[in-house]
Amino acid sequence: MKTIMALVILTALFSFACGSENTSSAENMSFGDYWYKGKAEITSYKLQQARYGQINSGDAVLIFVTEDFSNSKQVKLDNLQSVPDDAVKVLKLNSTRKFLTGIYPYSIMTSVFSPVDFASKPNAMKLTFSSQEWCGHVFTQANHKNNKYEISSYSYFESEGDIKTELDEALLEDELFTKIRLSPDNLPTGKIKIIPSLLSSRLKHFDLKVEEAVAEKSESDSAKDLVSYIVKYKNLQRTISVDYINKFPYEILGWSEEYKSGFGADAKVLKT
Repeated sequence: MKTIMALVILTALFSFACGSENTSSAENMSFGDYWYKGKAEITSYKLQQARYGQINSGDAVLIFVTEDFSNSKQVKLDNLQSVPDDAVKVLKLNSTRKFLTGIYPYSIMTSVFSPVDFASKPNAMKLTFSSQEWCGHVFTQANHKNNKYEISSYSYFESEGDIKTELDEALLEDELFTKIRLSPDNLPTGKIKIIPSLLSSRLKHFDLKVEEAVAEKSESDSAKDLVSYIVKYKNLQRTISVDYINKFPYEILGWSEEYKSGFGADAKVLKT
């Protein structure tokens, strides 16, 4: 059987900072001017999603907003004034994908909570993932505590249902987007330790663990400050890339994922 290449491309359709200035003038604003207005930035992307060996059209949306987060409970604070010492300012990303495979729909959402003060708190505090489709739904949550990620997973699959485990702290693939929005200059390069995205682990049904990878930055258009952050996994035969403008507010233009599914002559190379 010939190797099959499937392609998923995500390109920005529009970006809208709810009720605030257009992002084209945001490069002249400070971090606080842009992010501390109590408003969310919403960007919509055209999605061509590879699933079940075919390309499925859909939509992806990135929603970024800052909020006050509880350091002890790791939830959004309802009343900041009552527990000011417990508050941590985070940049939250809600990332959604919706697409059809044949006759039934997929609805996927990942949420990441990254401290704005990444110098003192370099790791994302919390990560959640959920996926719903006609076969059933799955949910995973990871909490950063005591230099570990405590992970709870629930699924309609017997082998993946009701699992609790721990992983050593490492860079999360899912927090790359928030790290880019906060400070892309601080993205690690060279040999790194990284935990794959919860979406990839769930859709491809592999065990989540800290992986070895090599990361690099590639300047695709210096005149327009276009940069790609590329991570190549050592053991997963998987490469991801995030394309962004290397100028505040560091807008994300698109992203991709390429991996090999299967073994030998039956292997397929899919690019998301």
